[in-house]
Amino acid sequence: MKGKEKENRNETVKVIPLGGMEQIGMNITAFECQDSIIIVDCGLAFPSDDMLGIDLVIPDVTYLKQNISKVKGFVITHGHEDHIGALPYILKEINVPVYGTKLTIALIENKLKEHNLLKSTKRKVIRHGQSVNLGCFRVEFIKTNHSISDASALAIFSPAGTIIHTGDFKIDYTPVFGDAIDLQRFAELGKKGVLALLCDSTNATRPGFTASERTVGKTFDSIFADHQNKRIIVATFASNVDRVQQIIYSAYKYGRKAVVEGRSMVNVIGTASELGYIKIPEGTLIDIEHLKNYPPEKTVLITTGSQGESMAALSRMAASIHKKVSITPNDVIILSSNPIPGNEKAVAKVVNELAMKGAEVITQDTHVSGHACQEEIKLIYSLVRPKYSVPVHGEFSHRAAQASMAQAVGIPKENILMINSGDVLELSPNKGQVTGHVPAGAIMVDGLGVGDVGNIVLRDRQNLAQNGIIVVVLTLEKYSNQLLAGPDIVSRGFVYVRESEDLLEEARRVVDDAVADCLARHVSDWGKIKNEIKDSLSDFLWKRMKRSPMILPIIMEV
Repeated sequence: MKGKEKENRNETVKVIPLGGMEQIGMNITAFECQDSIIIVDCGLAFPSDDMLGIDLVIPDVTYLKQNISKVKGFVITHGHEDHIGALPYILKEINVPVYGTKLTIALIENKLKEHNLLKSTKRKVIRHGQSVNLGCFRVEFIKTNHSISDASALAIFSPAGTIIHTGDFKIDYTPVFGDAIDLQRFAELGKKGVLALLCDSTNATRPGFTASERTVGKTFDSIFADHQNKRIIVATFASNVDRVQQIIYSAYKYGRKAVVEGRSMVNVIGTASELGYIKIPEGTLIDIEHLKNYPPEKTVLITTGSQGESMAALSRMAASIHKKVSITPNDVIILSSNPIPGNEKAVAKVVNELAMKGAEVITQDTHVSGHACQEEIKLIYSLVRPKYSVPVHGEFSHRAAQASMAQAVGIPKENILMINSGDVLELSPNKGQVTGHVPAGAIMVDGLGVGDVGNIVLRDRQNLAQNGIIVVVLTLEKYSNQLLAGPDIVSRGFVYVRESEDLLEEARRVVDDAVADCLARHVSDWGKIKNEIKDSLSDFLWKRMKRSPMILPIIMEV
């Protein structure tokens, strides 16, 4: 019996998502089998509105740190921030090799350079169709299409069976650069038998097919043809190399010089052109410094800021704080992206600011998604025919939409596994179930501090932002506890002091009474005195103003 149990244990594989299940972003999933763990992707998320002052959010990798001896490496599907952005932070704690395709590794190297990790990090470029052996896993990279070149799906071969992770993908039969998705390989794997499919759910709520990237090129062509006597500015995602390629082709065709603006855009396009992922006709690309040497109608600016980010190039132009570019009524601005959920207001603000300057703003038909819609997801399911379906990459509603499609293509309901970040999903040829939970969550990065801002600090920041702060300062004599000076009241973000002198004078008297009361009762414990001050002042302010600022009593002794 023992032998049989042991054999079964060797035939199970654990799938442990540490992020990316409740949101679009922060994708990271661990696969564990026997004494080996591999990690697919290591992304960051951008802070939500209630995370005041936070720059970015990275996954909690406590589980991986606890099992560091088993971790064999990171396998990266493609070079987007939500799949590679956390690597520089996580590699400091989990220094294992990183595997990915050429462009993906080059973009990761840009990040490692910034964090001085190039020397200490092993990196290996894997071509599509090649495999890498990591412990008891073998991982094969399969060519897919996405809004960044060199995207891959992964076939993960384990003793329990084959798991396919699609990464972010769409099916594009006519990509701008490189080959179409390798559907044949998906079909071959499907024929041999696939234990589980982890499939991208981002567009699972959208019917039909995602249009080919080339359709955007046609739209650009006609916009360039219609506006030959105006300057053109295009805002798009920095990582969408194929989109930039098509804008450059149109610029060349219509005799315009192109300028790439925005730090992330310059980085990515520089890397892509060095590696040959983008072909720039001789003399088409010029430096922003030389812009003034050409008439505006002979130039096109390709810039970041399509999501309304306040510090991105387009937003700075719209707000008239860009050092080199001023928007004029002779400009046509193309927003070549859809607002990511949550960014709609920021994008609308930028569009309005541009319109006020008299520029024409075009948003129609200038973008196609990089993610598969319903028919493409169904096609992958029918080729792979997995035993288990595990919808990944998306908010719950997106993953639920994929779950219902999986059922529609014939996967039994009990084999569709909806899991959350931190769940330990055990898969074997005869069962798939969640058997435990590991720590998973968001670690906040603020400046150089990683994880030093938690929920309590955020709650204080929210309180400060909503209600302001009042500082009460008083001086007591060391042994006799006589009140020598104060109490003085300083307020920030609570009321405008000059117009509220009476209120603050009253507040001072309230504090005075509270302190006198404590001293009369010979209370010498400063903690208790501070609490008395807090309670009496907050009572008074709530009754008078219906506000409860943060109150900070400071006692000094002389």
